[in-house]
Amino acid sequence: MPSQRQLFLDYLAQTSPTPLLLEVASAEGIYMRDANGKEYIDLISGIGVSTVGHRHPKVVEAIKHQADQHLHLMVYGEFVQSPQVKLAEALCKTLPEELNSVYLLNSGSEAIEGAMKLAKRYTGRSEFIACINAYHGTSHGALSLSDKEEFKQNYRPLLPGVSHVRFGCIDDLDLISENTAAFIAETVQGEGGVKVGSELYWKAVRKKCNETGTLLILDEIQCGFGRTGKLWAFEHYSVVPDILACAKGMGGGMPIGCFIANRKVMQVLTHHPILGHITTFGGHPVSSAASLAALQAIQEDNLLSDVHKKEVLFQRLLKHKCIKSFRSKGLMIAIEFESYKIAKAVIDQAIKLGIVTDWFLFNDQSMRIAPPLIITEEEIKIACEKILQAIEYDS
Repeated sequence: MPSQRQLFLDYLAQTSPTPLLLEVASAEGIYMRDANGKEYIDLISGIGVSTVGHRHPKVVEAIKHQADQHLHLMVYGEFVQSPQVKLAEALCKTLPEELNSVYLLNSGSEAIEGAMKLAKRYTGRSEFIACINAYHGTSHGALSLSDKEEFKQNYRPLLPGVSHVRFGCIDDLDLISENTAAFIAETVQGEGGVKVGSELYWKAVRKKCNETGTLLILDEIQCGFGRTGKLWAFEHYSVVPDILACAKGMGGGMPIGCFIANRKVMQVLTHHPILGHITTFGGHPVSSAASLAALQAIQEDNLLSDVHKKEVLFQRLLKHKCIKSFRSKGLMIAIEFESYKIAKAVIDQAIKLGIVTDWFLFNDQSMRIAPPLIITEEEIKIACEKILQAIEYDS
């Protein structure tokens, strides 16, 4: 009889020639266990998803409770569904008052697609400005925002009218004009290898958008929902976006995403044409219930209070001659090596030692560290010790 691994290779579509092929049988907290019972520390939270840990008790309870009530009922926006309403209210209460209308979807890419459509519809413009090394998803609209030709060349034609600027460079903001529907950027660049802009930069972005009537879309799909030590990463920089995109950690392990804007802006999707944006499964009641529980876990368990302390601990412990730089914003961390070859060897050895890390799509010489916020200081020490062992093995 074929093994699970062989069935995976035989019947599931592949995304690379060399998948990790780690067969996970169970997961809880920061730990995953394979089919043989070997334990792994998940230092990347399923790429930013398991912010409150795997199978957080509050999330599991919410899922079970909602499953006993109802599952899918109707396309998004037609029926009044309690999980959607409660989640939207709770999200808006965490945000500045001008961000008061939530459109629930299934994923981050969908959130970006919706945000792009909203910006075009509201402004009557069609041009976008995005950042070099940004990652917003791989659906056609989201992929159009990327500057990476190797990822785009086989899928053209994509959306026209997209220009690219250097992230964090104030001089490049002159490209924003009265023809720009939206300037879109990750508040903290993820796949670029944890790159941050200064408060001065973000204030200049906001000023330029105001002057030109351009909407500011902030993509917090990876850096939002507590990852940086604040619930929303833009809170670090004293700016407010016109449209906010969120997903990943928002679901507590369930698939969900959203874009959030002012009600006046969002209303344009209701007419000319009616149903200007629509989704069948967006805001699925089980995912919405899980998302609300994840938000409540962050708030009630005070998970943001020691994110900075844990960030500093990682920085203090991860010292080695092979580490060329350490970049971080909260528990969104990159440790950079001399080359991809070295980083990949360390990552592979770390997995053998029971530590799951990864590299970055547009910064492949760096190792990604983004553990669940619930990781303890003792667990950080254990993880860092094993990472250093992996480095020593390959140095």
